[in-house]
Amino acid sequence: MKLSWANRITILRILLIVPFISCMLKINYAEFGNVMRYIAIVIFLFMAISDVVDGYMARRSRQITRLGAFLDPVADKLLITSACLLLISKQGGVKGFPLPSLVVVLIISKDVVLTLGFVTLYFFTSKIYVAPIFVGKVATTLQLSMVAGILLGPEFSSFLPGWIWFLKVLWWSAAGTAVLALIIYIRNGVRYYEEYEHDVGQEK
Repeated sequence: MKLSWANRITILRILLIVPFISCMLKINYAEFGNVMRYIAIVIFLFMAISDVVDGYMARRSRQITRLGAFLDPVADKLLITSACLLLISKQGGVKGFPLPSLVVVLIISKDVVLTLGFVTLYFFTSKIYVAPIFVGKVATTLQLSMVAGILLGPEFSSFLPGWIWFLKVLWWSAAGTAVLALIIYIRNGVRYYEEYEHDVGQEK
């Protein structure tokens, strides 16, 4: 089966995570100055924009596939998780814009629990259940905006003195919506399993 362009773009996003991480690990090296951070910003923005593009292409061409529905959130989770972990590290942190560890814990914990839930549902039902929700999309958008805002912090704060306070609102909002999305996903997963058990019971 030939891959759609939307799926190709999603796969490219996943592959670009490697050079993104490589650049982020060197943003505080004095010999590189700001070059590595700028490259990381370009790669990150390209991946964030391509996230919108591949979704639009899939809907417009009516090529929404199970593969795409699975790979798209995987690409988002890999990008956000790697970016968050790097931003709280010494190598990848942006000086003057420290991302709270609790924010990272809440965001990553949501993805870990969702992954475990996905695997559990598949184990008991032998079916792949992927059902994106609006709050989940909002959480992802806020998280991507948070990472971009931190990476661009030194530039934006030079003419927007209150930028750090905007970021604080943004990263706590990202963490809050992540928790809310997790609660909704758990509820939906439980309902899906209950409906599955009910259908199985009727078949017997």
